Amino acid sequence: MKQRDFEHRHGATWEALEEWLRLGKDPEPDLPALYRGLCQQLAMAKERNYTSQLVDRLDKLVLAAHHRLYRQQTLRRNIWAWYLLAGFPRAVRAQINYVWLAALLFLLPSLVMGVGSYVSDTLIYTVMSPAQVVGTEAMYDPANRVLGRERGSDSDLLMFGFYIQNNIGIAFRTFAGGILLGLGSIFFLVFNGIYLGAVFGHLSRIGFGVTLYPFVIGHGAFELTAIVFAGAAGLRLGQSLIDPGAQSRLDALRSASVEAMQIVYGTFLMLVAAAFLEAYWSSSTSIATAIKLGVGGFLWLLVLGYFMFAGRGEVSRAT
Repeated sequence: MKQRDFEHRHGATWEALEEWLRLGKDPEPDLPALYRGLCQQLAMAKERNYTSQLVDRLDKLVLAAHHRLYRQQTLRRNIWAWYLLAGFPRAVRAQINYVWLAALLFLLPSLVMGVGSYVSDTLIYTVMSPAQVVGTEAMYDPANRVLGRERGSDSDLLMFGFYIQNNIGIAFRTFAGGILLGLGSIFFLVFNGIYLGAVFGHLSRIGFGVTLYPFVIGHGAFELTAIVFAGAAGLRLGQSLIDPGAQSRLDALRSASVEAMQIVYGTFLMLVAAAFLEAYWSSSTSIATAIKLGVGGFLWLLVLGYFMFAGRGEVSRAT
């Protein structure tokens, strides 16, 4: 290919990229793809002995794109650091009314069903089949060599993946249900609260609390809190559709989605942490019950303290 044809084919892309690098205006180009293409074009220009002016132009453009690309990657890492240090807890506190409502919808049915299942030996069968009850009892039987779901000792990694899929599935349904005027989020919060309360009440009544509570307390600090947060984000979506204010419902939903996703990102990270603890820590029978209870209590204090106090001071945000 002659140099004239080469420049004609790629010249418009070079000019657009030079303009963007100089002014930085939107829309932002696909910089990684352009950078790879520039490197190939520079190599071709050198191999075909094109003029030094063209080679110098491409060399400068490659260098400028390289600097901007890795600067963007550094900024993205800084943004995530800011989000974990301050952005996530601030987003939760900004939606605290929805968080309290979600917690009430989750915890109140759980408490009522838990007390009822502890008092009555038949109430649990209103939410679980006899086969499910037997399976749940087997999972937390103190005589078992493992806690939770039965598995081989070499399958912790597989269970880690299972717990991620299961936990995030529950949270996603709880959040996405908010698009149904909030009714979906309410349903999943109440349903999961009832189910959880039934299990806790029944297993406590038959004396399996000695294995249930040490198993749940560690990862529960992340998992149960995350479900409440997912519900709060869903309720925020629902409220925007019910009462959009001066905006159209579509615009109100878009604004609410941005606010809700600030919670959902962190919620998914919490569920990954919960899955890791459930697979590798909670299910271990080699760790003393007192240690599990102590660590679990510490994790609950850590989570609560994080959302109460993190990000209240001045935390520099990458821009």
